[in-house]
Amino acid sequence: MTTDVSPPRQRLAPSHAKPLARLTLAGVVVYVAIDVLLAFLRPGYSLLYNAESDYGRGPWYWVMDINFLLRCALSLAIAAALYRVARLDGRARAGLALLVTWAICSGLLAFFADDPEGTPQHGSGVVHVILAIIAFTCITIGVILISASLMSDPSWRPAAPVLLAISVASALAYLLLGAAGKHHHAPGGLYERIFLGLELLWIAIAAIALVRRAPATPPPGPGGR
Repeated sequence: MTTDVSPPRQRLAPSHAKPLARLTLAGVVVYVAIDVLLAFLRPGYSLLYNAESDYGRGPWYWVMDINFLLRCALSLAIAAALYRVARLDGRARAGLALLVTWAICSGLLAFFADDPEGTPQHGSGVVHVILAIIAFTCITIGVILISASLMSDPSWRPAAPVLLAISVASALAYLLLGAAGKHHHAPGGLYERIFLGLELLWIAIAAIALVRRAPATPPPGPGGR
């Protein structure tokens, strides 16, 4: 009978996760830079009242579409990296599934332009809103579940408490954003940017923790060597 002596996945994970974490960090930096660029390219849009997605209509729409696809890519990268290192209990698995769903919906937003604030809703805009609601809800719940799971892993201290605090803060921003939708003059654009900023911060800190993670110690060979 052949004995499987290959190292367990968890032992090898950190070295494989670090390149994904570095790609995630680069993606976050580029995403924020593009958002800042769009604010200058489209000065007619209000940072307080216009949603980020409004940049996907009119001139320079393709720049926002690139950012949607980039958000999908960087989110999938951090999900893959966390899958390689996290203790995959029920909370972590559910959280990662929600994180992947957020990523996919974020990418799909590039193909369904929204209808800016104050304009009639059309087919593409309705689909965009539905995808955005699904994405925002999934990332809100997902990062809380992942953070709660990481709290039980000593190797994730002190990052895990910070991640949990950010995930809770983003949930509060999500509730503010939802409430803003019921009031015409509420600064929904501001709440959305705070929400997205917190989620990107969560992703960035998780990626930094992975990059700084100590190299895995190979399991001892036969005879304890």
